[in-house]
Amino acid sequence: MNDIKNSHSAFRSAFPHTIPVMAGYIFLGITYGILMRTSGFPWWYPTLTALIVYTGSMEFLLVSMLLSAFHPLSVFVTAIMVGARHLFYGISLLRTYRNVGWKKFYLIYTTSDETFSVIYTTPVPDSIDRGSFYFWISFLDQMYWTLGTTLGGLLGGLITFDVEGLDFVMTAMFVVILMNQWMKDGTRMKTLIKDHIPELIGILGSVVSLIIFGADHFIIPAMMLILALLMSFRRFLDPSGAPDELKKAEKATNAPETAKDIKEEHHD
Repeated sequence: MNDIKNSHSAFRSAFPHTIPVMAGYIFLGITYGILMRTSGFPWWYPTLTALIVYTGSMEFLLVSMLLSAFHPLSVFVTAIMVGARHLFYGISLLRTYRNVGWKKFYLIYTTSDETFSVIYTTPVPDSIDRGSFYFWISFLDQMYWTLGTTLGGLLGGLITFDVEGLDFVMTAMFVVILMNQWMKDGTRMKTLIKDHIPELIGILGSVVSLIIFGADHFIIPAMMLILALLMSFRRFLDPSGAPDELKKAEKATNAPETAKDIKEEHHD
């Protein structure tokens, strides 16, 4: 009963943080579903890929791959290149996902761009189980995407208007997430640079990589540059070495096991 109550509390705490993702995922998912349906696939194909593949950009590429000649090596290389950025997500979340039991496998599987942004920037409330909080964020985000793709698959045969440009909703969502983080870090002009070093590093790294490598190849170099700069400035950004929620996880790791920890570990 306590586990159900704790999970319900985690759900209520997590849901508001996923609303921006819901707005983006449902509309973009509808676009993907319509694309699949109008390309000749049955309505349930988008739903199936949303549940199994669950990587938005690769799912859009998957449409043309399924329609072209079978070339597994090309598909493999493309998938690696498109998903390479997730390597950096995994490194960033190593301590965040520590000691969450069986949920860890699902959390790793569902770490999309938007889910990473929400989890990495959202502190866990003190009274909420950390693993359950992250689980509900990840689960809700995947369900939003699945719902959108299913709707698109069902409606794809009926909608005939031009949906070009609808995928810009994802770009708009990332802008909203950036602005929320910017406002959270401070708005004082006197300390503008000091308060927003991570955001400025991200913008600078992206612009420099875009100029050097071009629009088609700048993502991975930008990730590497941003990661290198953030690690270089880590002591200045966080003298103690980790965000608050990561410190709690580290403390829990090093602390003696309690009866609750032993029970949860045995249950997992």
